This record gives sequence, C-alpha cells and structure tokens, in this order.
Amino acid sequence: MKTLILTGGNIEHGFALDFMKSYHADCVLAVDRGLQFCLEEQIVPDCILGDFDSLPGEILEYYKARTEIPIRAFNPVKDATDTCIALEEAIERGSTEITILGATGTRLDHMIASIQILLRAWERGIPACILDSHNFLTLPVGNSLELAKDSQFGKYTSFFPLRGTVEGLTLEGFKYPLDNYTLKDWEGLGVSNEITAEKARASWRGGVLLMVQARD
Repeated sequence: MKTLILTGGNIEHGFALDFMKSYHADCVLAVDRGLQFCLEEQIVPDCILGDFDSLPGEILEYYKARTEIPIRAFNPVKDATDTCIALEEAIERGSTEITILGATGTRLDHMIASIQILLRAWERGIPACILDSHNFLTLPVGNSLELAKDSQFGKYTSFFPLRGTVEGLTLEGFKYPLDNYTLKDWEGLGVSNEITAEKARASWRGGVLLMVQARD
C-alpha cells in the first residue's frame, strides 16, 4: 500500500499536484497545516492528524463537519512531531511505501526531525522518502541500490551516514567512485556526486545510508 503524507511545511502546489497524479496513493494522511493544502486543492484525505497549532481553526471545523473523515487530535505538548505521528499511522495501516510532502521549508529543526524519523520506516524494511521540487531524500532499505541516469530525480546524488558510519561503501558508475570505503559522518565526502553511466550502483556492508538526489 502506497501512503502519501501531506504535512505542515512548504508544499508547492504545482509540483505536489503533478506528483500526486503519477503516484496514485492508496492512502492520504493530512497533517496539521497540510490540511490547508487539501482544502485549497479539494483533496479528500483518508485521515487527519495533528495538534493543529498552525492550522486556521475554520479549516479544522470544516473537516469536523465531514464525519466520514477520521480526525486524530493531539495535545501540542507531546513527545513526537505531527509528522512522526503520521509516519507511525502509515506504518500501522500496513503501508509498503511512504512518501512525505511538506517536510521541507523554513524550519530546519522540523526538517532534521523528519529525516531522522525515516528511521522508523527503515527499521521495519519500509521504503520511505521526503520529497519537494528540488530534493528527494530516502534511506534505502537493504544494502544496495541501482540508479538509472535517465530516471534520476536531479543532477546530483549525495550519500551521508545517518548513524556514525557506513561501512564498505562502493559506488560504481559515478563521477567519484568509491571502493569499500568507510563513510564517516563528519567528513562530507559523499556530497554532490553525479551519475555518469547509464546505470549506477551503490552497495555497503553496514550502517544507515541517507541518499539525497537534488537539483538546483
């Protein structure tokens, strides 16, 4: 089941709508201010979640009147972000793939938290990503991945270790290849690589690898 989370950061309407047309989500979760995007674009979510501290009250009241859409309201004083709660909801619903729109924007603290919570899906073997018009971020499940040059998200592909180090990283078909390298979290070596072959491959023995494909 493919789940789309619309959360409260910056959602670029044109990009988001184009993506949704091709993604064909089986489940849509609207999170806090992401619900405003749903109202403006007449999108009917399958569930609404959040503490709604950044959502105009009249929007929430509008959806409360639509009793067919479940609403899970939380106290603003809580131990998890709204996006984290939504990710757990997606996992509990049996999602096999999760995409998050609205996790980027002006609040870097929220963006860092959203990247970290991808670990919750990764630990369960569920592919999950954060997406906006310039960036695609994911924690690849398993220990290898293949990337086609003609379908890459952007010109640049960067790799980071999310927990200390990534052991035995090998990059083939990239401008800057690596062979059995230990990628450390303080060196920034994996930034702004480029795919040069028709198909590139990354493999690693251990650790949590964060991949970012980006375009200007």
